[in-house]
Amino acid sequence: MSKSENKYSVLLPTYNERENLPIITWLLVKYFTESNYNFEIIVIDDGSPDGTLEVAKQLQTIYGEDKIVLRPRAKKLGLGTAYVHGVKHATGNFVIIMDADLSHHPKFIPQYIKKQEELDCDIVTGTRYEGEGGVYGWDWKRKLVSRTANFVTQVLLRPGVSDLTGSFRLYRKDVLKQLVGLCVSKGYVFQMEMMVRARQLNLSIAEVPISFVDRFYGESKLGGNEIFRFLSGLLYLFATT
Repeated sequence: MSKSENKYSVLLPTYNERENLPIITWLLVKYFTESNYNFEIIVIDDGSPDGTLEVAKQLQTIYGEDKIVLRPRAKKLGLGTAYVHGVKHATGNFVIIMDADLSHHPKFIPQYIKKQEELDCDIVTGTRYEGEGGVYGWDWKRKLVSRTANFVTQVLLRPGVSDLTGSFRLYRKDVLKQLVGLCVSKGYVFQMEMMVRARQLNLSIAEVPISFVDRFYGESKLGGNEIFRFLSGLLYLFATT
């Protein structure tokens, strides 16, 4: 398949994102259209009580059913299963995963695509810790926890990427299917395991520096037991990979 024929499926898992969804959708359409890339946005809403799905339906009437694809689920079932669900419906040969809360800016997507085309790699992942990458909107404590977690992860797992917990990535669709089938972790550790499994399979991975911005609207999904879940997941990966 030539590069001009590539199609990009964006998987957007949502839960209570009615304020953010119209903005992230507009930005995605803008950057894909300006760059003349073929795309679709697959919204996977997990039974949001705030009316996210109704907003998604309105966006579908604006941009068209070929561009906004709705694949909702009845309740909150987790990030990993959202990707499994979404990739089944993806018609693109490349899949982009990102957060719907505007912490990941679609302006970086053309850079991801160019990097993939240049290197013909299997995965392009965003990094907050290299080049011009960075984190905005976090206090120093959260930045310290993030940096420390990433350092400990690098020492224990040696993943070959500088930012293991990021969730803004581009995959070949067949590669994503393969990795999702291998991963057993849930929640935030899922992203780490994806990269560890990719390293085990000797897949080619490139990085693009990105700016991560703390969510605009709504409450963070991160609870007080985030660190405990991270550490237990890290130890599990260290023991089993």
